[in-house]
Amino acid sequence: MAKPYIPRVIDPYLSEKLEYSGAILIEGIKWCGKTRTAKEKASSSISLLDSRNASSYQRLANTDPVILLEGDTPRLLDEWQAAPEIWNAVKYEVDERGEPGQFILTGSAAPRDDPYRHSGAGRISRVTMRPMSLFESGESNGSVSMRNLFSREEKVKGHSELTVKKLFSSLIRGGWPASVGLSENASKGLMQDYVEAIINTEMSKLDGVQRSPATVRQLLRSLSRNISTVANMSTVREDMLGDDDKISEVTVSSYINALRRMFIIEDVPAWNPSIRSKTAVRTSPKRNFADPSIATAVLHLSPNDLIEDLNTFGFLFESLCIRDLRVYSQVLNGEVFHYRDSYGLEADAIVHLKDGRWGAIEIKLGSKEIEEGSNNLKKLRDSIDTERMRSPSFLMVLTATEYVEEKDGVLIVPIGCLRD
Repeated sequence: MAKPYIPRVIDPYLSEKLEYSGAILIEGIKWCGKTRTAKEKASSSISLLDSRNASSYQRLANTDPVILLEGDTPRLLDEWQAAPEIWNAVKYEVDERGEPGQFILTGSAAPRDDPYRHSGAGRISRVTMRPMSLFESGESNGSVSMRNLFSREEKVKGHSELTVKKLFSSLIRGGWPASVGLSENASKGLMQDYVEAIINTEMSKLDGVQRSPATVRQLLRSLSRNISTVANMSTVREDMLGDDDKISEVTVSSYINALRRMFIIEDVPAWNPSIRSKTAVRTSPKRNFADPSIATAVLHLSPNDLIEDLNTFGFLFESLCIRDLRVYSQVLNGEVFHYRDSYGLEADAIVHLKDGRWGAIEIKLGSKEIEEGSNNLKKLRDSIDTERMRSPSFLMVLTATEYVEEKDGVLIVPIGCLRD
């Protein structure tokens, strides 16, 4: 018996896009729940990876793809990249029908660029779907809304019951719908199998290019050790080398690009605001996975390991917070960045909305670090050129503590209270 559907933050956002777009593409890392969510919106569906019919679907995609598009709308075309020819057929059919909400496409990998493939502009809206946030998995009570933080219509208050011990388990389990309700050992085993599939199968299935499993494993281990840092390509390569000096930077770059195409890694880009001084703003992205559980599985970490290594836990906690902030900000038409300048002033996350509003966030594990994070945020606020851009809608220290507080204009919010 199938598990009940777990509502996702992205659900109303998708419904809104179906009201005006001829088609939507939901893309994101495999296993994050794209197909199940799409089926909740679709009236008919077809899976291009259905082993019973894949070969016939491929022939039709090459000869008469419109046949695959016939059915009640919205029609779901699951894992469309298995038959890339279907893309232009969808674009053509959207133009012909002239109605919104005709198709939903899902994809777990971005196909290679094709100069003959239409961009989809004006016809197909792209939406990235990510693993579940703590609010979606029921571990955040949602007492603090990101939407309200930008409007400040309500007083911010709340109390989190998400203990640090529970956070350890949440990190290792990850935001995967299939893991909800499983024991810690079972969810850890699922993640180990998932990572092994990436290493031994998925990386080569992506485009038929054979990639060394040993090199993939080395790369994932290096990225895991450097999670939530600005490690550049040279640093990652040097970390991989060990006794093997045959891995070139070109190879590392090509493997990283493959992981990006599979939505496994999603680095945090640097934010470049208008600053009053001539301070140089750093532009390097921070290394990150779509979900921090990938790193815990690659490094074979257990809750006991995290208890004994709070430094590593801190980096993983930041990654988890970034995942959740991305889920919440997306439906507000926002993006997540990080900030760092040449004087060492930084903010772990900047949520910047398309209408120009923004909020700055420091991510700190415990109460001892809150004052440091708060001071950083106030320094950043004071350095912004408010004649050229808005003042921040909020300053927030995101923590693993219990209570929501406000001190000197800075909100202290437990991750177990946050929602969209």
